[in-house]
Amino acid sequence: MKMKLTTMALTALMAAGPAMADLVFPSLSYRTGPFAAGGIPFADGYADYFTLLNERDGGIGGVMTRVIECETAYNTEKGVECYEATKNEGSLIYQPLSTGITYQLIPRTTADNIPMHTLGYGRTSAKNGRVFSHTFNFPANYWDGASGAVNYLLEINNNDISGKKVALVYHNSAYGKEPIPTLEALAAKHGFELLLLPVDSPGQEQKSQWLQIRQQKPDYVLMWGWGVMNQVAIQEAANIRFPMENFIG
Repeated sequence: MKMKLTTMALTALMAAGPAMADLVFPSLSYRTGPFAAGGIPFADGYADYFTLLNERDGGIGGVMTRVIECETAYNTEKGVECYEATKNEGSLIYQPLSTGITYQLIPRTTADNIPMHTLGYGRTSAKNGRVFSHTFNFPANYWDGASGAVNYLLEINNNDISGKKVALVYHNSAYGKEPIPTLEALAAKHGFELLLLPVDSPGQEQKSQWLQIRQQKPDYVLMWGWGVMNQVAIQEAANIRFPMENFIG
């Protein structure tokens, strides 16, 4: 897979033509919006890394790099606009940093023959390279995370979680919904009850979800949040005295 991704990036480079002076890496950042606390350090680190390569190594293989940053505010529509605005700049590869944006860019990057790397996020089924030829989500994905959480519950319960009740508190978006099919399949396999509790973005209001948790008394809570949603969930869990050793995120 890594070899295929490298080959595609090099193909995109050659297709850009001899007039291109730099290796262009677009950065679909989100320095603004409800999730800026996570987006700012990534955008800074991404830009700093290519600055390091330029100043220390003279670029990559003797060719200088250039980062084109476009602000999405973690908004799917803006993400698509950023892609359309930067794809003809000689862009070699995209990292959308958003599952919603990823879904929209899969057909576009495929048609434009530009690889897309969604490291640990995006559309999980894109791991099937025979279907999704230009999208790469190694080394892990949402289904791996869901499976890992259930395996942990099995480990601490002598490999038997039948009859247990597990609540999934998830971001009500493409990102948050990705693990649901896996958890539903594992619930059927291992005999536990799955309680689905969506939280609308950005996640600052969760009182109704935690009221349901207090009423239905799940044995475990799986947290699938982002940004401010996580800290609010921790506070709400503390408010109802939910045992934090059974809170998994």
